[in-house]
Amino acid sequence: MNPLQLIGHKRDGGEHSAAEIDFLLSAYLSGQIADYQMAAWLMAVCIRGMTRAETLALTQAMVRSGEVLDLSGIEGVKVDKHSTGGVGDKVTLIAAPLAAACGVKVPKLSGRALAHTGGTLDKLESVPGLTVDLAPDRFIKQVREVGIAIAAQSPHMVPADKALYALRDVTATVPSVPLIASSVMSKKIAAGADAIVLDVKFGRGAFMPDPAAAELLASEMVLLGEGAGRRTVALVTAMDNPLGRSVGNALEVSEALAALAGEADEELLQVSLHVAREMCALAGVSGDPEHALRSGAGRETFERMLAAQGGHLERGLPVASVQRPVPAPTTGFVESIDALAVGLASMDLGAGRVRKEDKVDHAAGLVIQALVGVHVRAGEPLAVVHARSEQLVLEVMPRLQQAWRLSEREVARPPHVLARVDKDGTTKAL
Repeated sequence: MNPLQLIGHKRDGGEHSAAEIDFLLSAYLSGQIADYQMAAWLMAVCIRGMTRAETLALTQAMVRSGEVLDLSGIEGVKVDKHSTGGVGDKVTLIAAPLAAACGVKVPKLSGRALAHTGGTLDKLESVPGLTVDLAPDRFIKQVREVGIAIAAQSPHMVPADKALYALRDVTATVPSVPLIASSVMSKKIAAGADAIVLDVKFGRGAFMPDPAAAELLASEMVLLGEGAGRRTVALVTAMDNPLGRSVGNALEVSEALAALAGEADEELLQVSLHVAREMCALAGVSGDPEHALRSGAGRETFERMLAAQGGHLERGLPVASVQRPVPAPTTGFVESIDALAVGLASMDLGAGRVRKEDKVDHAAGLVIQALVGVHVRAGEPLAVVHARSEQLVLEVMPRLQQAWRLSEREVARPPHVLARVDKDGTTKAL
């Protein structure tokens, strides 16, 4: 096959065969196709799009580029959960243990912080002694015995995605639904679970700008999962405002532990229960996540998982040496909190990364005091900043004050879960 002809074919709006996509990917990984040629093809995909058959072929070719985790040694239906990324999104730390406490087997491979969005692995590593680098045998054994394991993906899984994403990141070819969907789902399929629950976010703190874009991506990913033989369901959820009260690694683990004791913001609890119910339904188990929450079984399962991965909660989570309130500049009702501004401020405090090699400050972040809908008076705290220095607090303080939009009128909190997508279509306003 001739790569120039294939690039031109896509440039002109043509459809590739599965064999042509296999060739493009394997030739690029072997060095037969140069970066500039693959970049040209990626741009053609961004402009012309891909059919669902092409996107599935790309996804399956990416899966075949590396190892696939064999979970056949675990009895029952294995269910994975994935979020497209948000600010204050600790749902995995709540929903997955609740599902596991109900009898679902939850083998989850997660990622680290990306730009302003938090990473589940970074959050877990704030627990003293905990490791997320689990060998396959240990990972499978833990899922069998505890019901859940959350670990880092092997570098040998889906190497094609790593290579393509690095190129997309520097060629303005990230915002493409087929490329995003194949990137996410190739990793989920290679992770070996039988079923997948997706949390597709939209809004200021997410990568998808609005509900329509999120629904389109959700539909594409669901069809890719189903096409690969994995039962897949997606929830479309809002990320205009941070989720819950805390943003930052140790702070979010602390909030997850409180939530599993039934002590958390109602919105966070409801979306976590919603995700856990979907996981139970896909697994075919009859357990009730709300009962697992009330009985403490979910928290017990989470603590067992942390201990199995070497974590020692009894040593205490990291605590920032500087904690300062962000005073409200005026009086009013909190109409909205700019999740992107909060996420970027948290990243600047050290809770996230600007570059992959950056180290994370596990204690850094902020705790929201004035949620959407709350009335605050001038001078009262909007949030409390947790940082390692006064200078960092001073740098983010003005931006955080501007992130809170106050109104003279009483404000109702907007719905968080807007739609459910499965192979049969979309159900709105859940």
